[in-house]
Order: sequence, then C-alpha cells, then structure tokens
Amino acid sequence: MPNPDFAHPLTIRLHDTDAAGVLFYGHLFRHTQDAYEAFMAAIGMPLDGLIRDGCWLPLVHAEADYLIPMRHGDRFGVEVAVAALGESSYSISYGFRDGAGALRARARTVHVHLGPDRTGSAPLPEGLRSALVATLGTQ
Repeated sequence: MPNPDFAHPLTIRLHDTDAAGVLFYGHLFRHTQDAYEAFMAAIGMPLDGLIRDGCWLPLVHAEADYLIPMRHGDRFGVEVAVAALGESSYSISYGFRDGAGALRARARTVHVHLGPDRTGSAPLPEGLRSALVATLGTQ
C-alpha cells in the first residue's frame, strides 16, 4: 500500500491525454518514474548518484490499474512506498490520489540490482538496502 508520508505532486497536462481526453495509459508510467526518482532522492539515494557509482537498477516489471479517469488539469499526490524487498530486488507501489482522497490509479514496479558485469542480479548494496528498509516502518 502506498505511503501517505511521501507523495509526489502531479498535474495532468494536455500532452498527457489521449483523444478521449483522459490520461493516455502509457503516460502513467512516466509519472511513476518521476515519483520514483523523487522518492529515491528523498530517502538519500538519488538515482543519478547511484548510476554514477555503477549501481544499475533496471525496471523488470510494471503493472497498473486505472480506477477512475484522470483528465487534463486534475491534480494528484502520487503516493510512493516500498512494497517488497528481496535479496537483489525490490518493488515500489504507487497510488494516484486526488485532492478528495479518491484513489484514481495504482501501479507497481519491480527493480533488480545488476552485478558489475550487468549480466545477472546481485545483492542490493547495503546503503540502498538500509535506506529502503528504513521506509518500511512508515507504511
């Protein structure tokens, strides 16, 4: 379940919508990525720094449920939380909640840490694991 202690602001822009005037389904993942990057920075693990340090965390799975249409001008808090933590991977959950508190969409992404040769998974670096674990108690 997303963590209401961390919510990334989002306003649906015209370029986010399709011909029916609602959020184009693929753009939801662009917004999850923005919220994920903000979350990682907030927990002291900014992605640009991780990448510079050779920590590769590709997204290997993504899913979403679109519950209530989102339209141009709608504003949300994208709630972000660590949903699961494994030895070499973790999943992040996202809740797109409007100003009235209604959950309009939810998503989940799975990220895997790659080893130095980038051909297979490797245990999460201890600093990253500690930062992710620290958020688990706030959910």
